Amino acid sequence: MDWTTYTRTTPIESLKKRASNIRTHCHENTVTYCQNVFIPLTNICKDRCTYCTFQRRPEDPGAEIMTPGQVLDRVKQAKALGCTEVLVSLGDKSDYFPEVRSWLNERGYRNMIEYTTAICKMIIEETGLLPHTNAGVLTKHQLAGLKPYNASMGMMLENVSPRLTEPGEVHEHAPDKKPHRRIRMIEEAGRLQIPFTTGLLVGIGETWEERIDTLLAIRDLHNTYGHIQEVIIQNFQPKEGMSSLEDGVVSEEDMLRLAAVAQVMFQGKIHVQVPPNLNRRYLKELLASGITDWGGVSPLTIDYINPEAPWPARDRLIETTESLGLKAEERLAIYDHYIHKPGFLEGPAHEAVHELKKERSQFV
Repeated sequence: MDWTTYTRTTPIESLKKRASNIRTHCHENTVTYCQNVFIPLTNICKDRCTYCTFQRRPEDPGAEIMTPGQVLDRVKQAKALGCTEVLVSLGDKSDYFPEVRSWLNERGYRNMIEYTTAICKMIIEETGLLPHTNAGVLTKHQLAGLKPYNASMGMMLENVSPRLTEPGEVHEHAPDKKPHRRIRMIEEAGRLQIPFTTGLLVGIGETWEERIDTLLAIRDLHNTYGHIQEVIIQNFQPKEGMSSLEDGVVSEEDMLRLAAVAQVMFQGKIHVQVPPNLNRRYLKELLASGITDWGGVSPLTIDYINPEAPWPARDRLIETTESLGLKAEERLAIYDHYIHKPGFLEGPAHEAVHELKKERSQFV
């Protein structure tokens, strides 16, 4: 099938109807969400994507590495508010910088991933909440070390086009955004049976063919390893000073087409998520396009990647979802399918997931 032509030429209502029928058949009209807390463990990053306002260099104002005490205080606040997921996010290869290595060494850690693993272990042991780590491109050894302390992990594939790494493009100065490196890590996560979140970033200068190629690559990875639990269709929002990307703002119809075609392409095997804070004007239309997940919504922390876009209130998401005759259901950082799939949970993460499931069942 020529998926690009299908996506762009199929009448939008036909595309939405087909996607919604798949959701009805595979997910019984359920749309999930997760209450989480965002932990930006460090915003120091080796890469320099032209669209990123999160990353810092050690000498930049606002550069930060959170201490264990800061992390624990925030996670305990989140637990009191009913959160179950802890999104641990950090810049790629921050320990490339000697200032970061010195900070880590003074505290007994050899590198940032060793520190991240210790933070995840502390979160589970001290609070029982579930870390979901997004630390950029990792090795098989690093993934294996994190797995016992993470209910799931993630990394946006963003786009499979090498063109976007060429001079003048958005990933020119971001070596960890080279598609083969990101695909290799997603493959390693599959071999290790790690429930995984990835996704497509649109509005950064990509073509329709490159968008579809990225979704097809994700589908192929899942067909091989069976570990991708959700795909995020995320529209980039240009920030102040990013006039070069303003012409690429993704239209509402394009987002609806991408969400629907992802559902059709994946045939219900992978959950399709669209961030509600970036698309709050047309939430009902997204639901009508067959999405099955709203992602993590925090009652405590902002979206540090898109700080200008506040989360909709959980009650509003539930009300909007149910107004279309759909069921809104809270989930954990790991989908139920993977909880019971042999090999996908181990160690402290396994124990924490089952304890949270037990606690939640008492209030149903």
